[in-house]
Amino acid sequence: MEKFSYIFPGQGSQKVGMGAELVQNYPIAREIFDEADAFIGKALSQLCFEGPETELKQTENTQLAILTCSVATLQILKHHINVLPKAVAGHSLGEYTALVASGVLTFADAFKLVSARAKYMAEVSVNQNGTMAAILGMDKKRLQQICDKVDGIVRIANYNCPGQLVISGEVDAVHQAVALASEEIGSRRCRLLPVSGAFHSPLMESAAEKFKPILDTVTFHPPETHIVMNVTGDVISDTDSIKHLLYQQITAPVQWEKTLNTMWNSGVTDYVEIGPGNVLSGLVKRTLADSSNIMNVEDSHSLSHVIDELGNGA
Repeated sequence: MEKFSYIFPGQGSQKVGMGAELVQNYPIAREIFDEADAFIGKALSQLCFEGPETELKQTENTQLAILTCSVATLQILKHHINVLPKAVAGHSLGEYTALVASGVLTFADAFKLVSARAKYMAEVSVNQNGTMAAILGMDKKRLQQICDKVDGIVRIANYNCPGQLVISGEVDAVHQAVALASEEIGSRRCRLLPVSGAFHSPLMESAAEKFKPILDTVTFHPPETHIVMNVTGDVISDTDSIKHLLYQQITAPVQWEKTLNTMWNSGVTDYVEIGPGNVLSGLVKRTLADSSNIMNVEDSHSLSHVIDELGNGA
């Protein structure tokens, strides 16, 4: 299993109880959660383990919680698997865990950046009337045509996999686009998402501008393995380019389908989703069909399985 990759989930994968079992069984996971609690001066770990869900779902909490849980899981894997993946990538917020996995950022610096990113995105969400919607079963070219004819700001925000796209923008514009798309593919295939803002759209521009100088306060190290970035869907090795793409990522669409194809074309055949949930595993299945081996890690049982698989193949 020399050609495996690590992929990391983004906002929306959070759930109450995430990481609790790992902390009980692995001291290295406890250390990561303790570090996170110390960074922000409050019990982020308790919010992850016990909720309440309404507080965990708040952007400024969600992003830090998923980052911490994913890094804790990653550290356990690294302790047991003494070989680097061929490539790493993360969906939106998950890109920061991928940067930790590739050695570009320390956990402390990733936490600092995500804390600022989440804060600024949450602030914009309060002041901007934005939302997002999933559109299933429509060609991306046709959906782009619909977005172009709508009054107001609406863009394709996530190219998740063939037949699964997400649009983002002003509430009225998104509703118009959903109505037009529903006429063609049916209302059941178009649904508004329970999000607080128009992520990965021009409405997030002020958040990106506030975030930009924060990027200059941390050190970016050369990646130790291939990292495929959201904005381009390509392998990026230059640290200045990585930094700039993190700035762009706040307003640019997530090129996840291209990311997976880039990994596959580089020889990656095995995909390990690290962190809460298995959303990305589903996207791999729909993008790469039956040609890939997919695993996810979020608890002791799934962790043991992946350690056995990677350990036997490494």
